[in-house]
Amino acid sequence: MISLFEKRFNQITKIIAATLLAALFITFLLQIFSRYVLNSPFGWTLELCRILWVWIVFFCCAFLVQEKDHVKFNLIYSASSNRSKFIMSIISCLAIILILGWALLPTFDYIDWMKMRKTSTVRIPITGEKIRLSYIFSIYGIFMISVIIFYLWKLKNLIQRGPEDQDKNKLRSVIKY
Repeated sequence: MISLFEKRFNQITKIIAATLLAALFITFLLQIFSRYVLNSPFGWTLELCRILWVWIVFFCCAFLVQEKDHVKFNLIYSASSNRSKFIMSIISCLAIILILGWALLPTFDYIDWMKMRKTSTVRIPITGEKIRLSYIFSIYGIFMISVIIFYLWKLKNLIQRGPEDQDKNKLRSVIKY
């Protein structure tokens, strides 16, 4: 059962993602208009589209995309016994947690280092200052933390509950559609 906090958090993340997509679409249309109608392209629209795209990808992967929606190459996993699948799941969770955990501090160090660089053309509308690149790339650090937390939670559930019955889940998905 989904708690009220999870429901609200999911709604808020969907609103943020939709807002980012709308901003990207409007900026893209403005870029087309300035280039082909005004014959004088705005320089900032291209950079803003790139910034928004980076945020859309990592924000949505951190908070909205579910594990079942990711592309997987699982020929060996699918052909294995439930016990082997359980062991592979634990090894995969541990590998993701350890690798991202190992890369976390250097990533934060790099994001912090990027605070001395700023965007070329995009400015904060209220202050007129150029945006620090550390703000733009901070979403990757948030993404990494989110993935680590997800796989820690998955590992805990795997250890507590044991392996999932894969055939039962396949049957549910077939009946669902």
